[in-house]
Amino acid sequence: MSKVKILVVEDEVVIADNICMILEDLGYELLEPAIDYEEALETIENEQPDIAILDIQLRGQKDGIDLAWKIKEDFDFPFIFLTSNADAMTIERAKKVMPPAYLVKPFNRDDLYTSVELALHNYAESKGSQVSKEDDLLIKDAIFVKEKNLFHKIKLDKIGFLKSDHVYVEVHTTDKKKHLIRGSLTDLSERLPKNFYRTHRSYTINVDHMEAINSAYVIINDEQVPIGKNYRDDLLKKLRVE
Repeated sequence: MSKVKILVVEDEVVIADNICMILEDLGYELLEPAIDYEEALETIENEQPDIAILDIQLRGQKDGIDLAWKIKEDFDFPFIFLTSNADAMTIERAKKVMPPAYLVKPFNRDDLYTSVELALHNYAESKGSQVSKEDDLLIKDAIFVKEKNLFHKIKLDKIGFLKSDHVYVEVHTTDKKKHLIRGSLTDLSERLPKNFYRTHRSYTINVDHMEAINSAYVIINDEQVPIGKNYRDDLLKKLRVE
């Protein structure tokens, strides 16, 4: 699957750049920020974002609330209102468009992450889908990864290891390809068969493809997969390595 694509609409360049930097670090895909209604609309039409963060008080004749109505009526994807000291009349206008989430200035990394995930979840719920399950399906001996409008089948015995990447899990296969699944490594690992072992808070391996091991890492596909100290003793015991 593709990464979640986010558009930030904010006329304060420093704030926009800070939001984009945090979100990129969290693993999302960021579009070039827009500073007003017209620029945002052009980006939406050309790039088709999955979610937008809209500052309510934009410069120009049309503000973030006007843009939110346009998104809701013509494009149908989730958005977050970015607010600060808006007056009561503006807040009442904002409430009528029913945004899936709000983000209040000043905010931190956790606030930003929570707002994005909450907006995506609320939007998925409103459409009658389950965000935690819609992008991947684990059926018998295969995992199905959603890419665009199709589910692609990846046999479990072709998976070398899994790596956590913030809001995604990277699935590394034996042919050295990489697929992205939206979700947590813990949730996915708990659903995998017993030949998949957790070696690190960010890694789960398929021991059937383990080429070598020491106390620090495992070799799979000629790559070094680290072994965390909290997982080392249990892993070595399961593998019966002295």
